[in-house]
Amino acid sequence: MSLISRDRIAGAPISWGVCEVPGWGHQMDPARVLAEMAELGLAATEFGPDFFLPADPAARSALLAGRGLTAIGGFVPAVLHDPGHDPIPEVRATAAAFASAIDAAAAPGGVLVLAAATGQDGYDARPELDAPARAALLANLDRAIGAADEAGLTAVLHPHVGTMVETAADVDLVLDGSSIPLCLDTGHLLVGGTDPVELARRAAPRIGHVHLKDVDAAAAADVREGRTPYAAAVRAGLFRPLGKGDVDIAALVRALEAAGYRGWYVMEQDLMLDAEPAPGTGPIDDVRTCIDHLENLAR
Repeated sequence: MSLISRDRIAGAPISWGVCEVPGWGHQMDPARVLAEMAELGLAATEFGPDFFLPADPAARSALLAGRGLTAIGGFVPAVLHDPGHDPIPEVRATAAAFASAIDAAAAPGGVLVLAAATGQDGYDARPELDAPARAALLANLDRAIGAADEAGLTAVLHPHVGTMVETAADVDLVLDGSSIPLCLDTGHLLVGGTDPVELARRAAPRIGHVHLKDVDAAAAADVREGRTPYAAAVRAGLFRPLGKGDVDIAALVRALEAAGYRGWYVMEQDLMLDAEPAPGTGPIDDVRTCIDHLENLAR
């Protein structure tokens, strides 16, 4: 018997190399990505970047339904730390667009996965937060909760390499200074210097969504200590299929389940492709490994 049920495991287009960052490797066609998700038996997916699925909610829903997939929400980079910029109208509009393409009956608990974007392309560098920026960030995170709630979604904050919430100190700042739940991304937390298992045990009530990826800890240290740019590390295989890296996925899932977490586990292995994989090969193999590992944890 699995530790978690199959109907709580979702996919993400970034596991097929589909990313919002300009120049981020080869971008696979949505038709193939969605077909491979369906082949793996996934019932749900995050939306992916704006260009990935049709902008029209009805067309988006129809495309997903044609593959037997339900949308659960998605990743939304937003500049939240600039005192001179109000991000909430953009957050509110994105939440409404997400909600219009989510079948609440099939996928209860839709999520708006916010990242505190720097305002620059890519994730290789970030500015430092000064006091006014910290205050703006925390205030906007709390305001985003309400904006998402208006659309029937839950806003979560995704600590992410190359954003304004990356390091262990940044994570503690958000936990102490705002009420927004976190997206616990095992890979980005480890790269930023947070032990994801320790965080799951310490702050389980604040975990609203989970992105699962495994990580090469030595490569993560190279990124964290500035020896390797993030994008170059991803291209070289920083993130690994579950069970092939240094994150104790079993301990993390057990900690969350014991604490009462009942949300989604999203297979989200950030990947950068040089070219289109041959049919039946490539990312689908890694995601299959991740699903198998997650389903076999109880054994």
